[in-house]
Amino acid sequence: MSNGAWSYEGKRVAIAGCHSGMGLVVAETLVELGAEVHGVDIRPCPAAIASFHTVDLTDWRAIDAAVAAIGGEIDALFNCAGLPQTFPARDVVRVNFMGLRHWTEQWLPRMKAGSAVATISSLAGMGYLQNIPQLREVIALDSEAALLDWIDAHPAEIADGYGYSKQLLNAWTQIMAVEYAPAGIRFNATMPSPTQTPMISAFEEVAGAALLDAYCAPTFRRSTAAEQALPMVFLNSDAAAFVSGVCLPVDGGFHGGVFSGSIDVAALMAKAMGGS
Repeated sequence: MSNGAWSYEGKRVAIAGCHSGMGLVVAETLVELGAEVHGVDIRPCPAAIASFHTVDLTDWRAIDAAVAAIGGEIDALFNCAGLPQTFPARDVVRVNFMGLRHWTEQWLPRMKAGSAVATISSLAGMGYLQNIPQLREVIALDSEAALLDWIDAHPAEIADGYGYSKQLLNAWTQIMAVEYAPAGIRFNATMPSPTQTPMISAFEEVAGAALLDAYCAPTFRRSTAAEQALPMVFLNSDAAAFVSGVCLPVDGGFHGGVFSGSIDVAALMAKAMGGS
């Protein structure tokens, strides 16, 4: 159990996506740090949390019911749920962006100054800054029907749904950080590199292990669930009290290498695909 700014003692938190992988480690870590943890997922949570509710994030009524059942105020919200691109693109965006956003919006009236939201995004969304005008257009749509209509009308932009949903999460995180700064509520996201969790097999099915591992430069190893979970726990702790609007690469240096010109992505991709 931690002390001071690192502690979650006496704090009440909610987490979406706590059955396995990063979200499960987040839940376990929060329990160890003294938090009262309430979780939702489509499958049960193995951690010893205070309450669990089965929720499909495509079902907004189920989200609303779970928030009402948990009740009360919370000090921190962890958005760890997500679908890989082996699912239909429409469902990927519905869960990864729409569902998590609705879940967050239901909690915001129950969050006070000093509380925080941390969301798992992905390196797959790191190109979001080149797409801000369109992302803001989508984020401005405030009904489920309007969002679904936009998705259905833009298959080329949505593609497999995964990368675009993560771009939306990144842009939304930074927009919300500004909007809720006067209320004292912080918003941050993490952008993990390939991570050895149960979901990794789905990514391998789509991209292949070699291509996936190219995104593990410069360490050339996959991260662990704990290496991704602990930065989230930090971001929602009092130790990060003045950190907001950050989309944090948790990738062993890949993001920095790409943007500094130290990593040649095209060369890595060519090698992974059997080129010279």
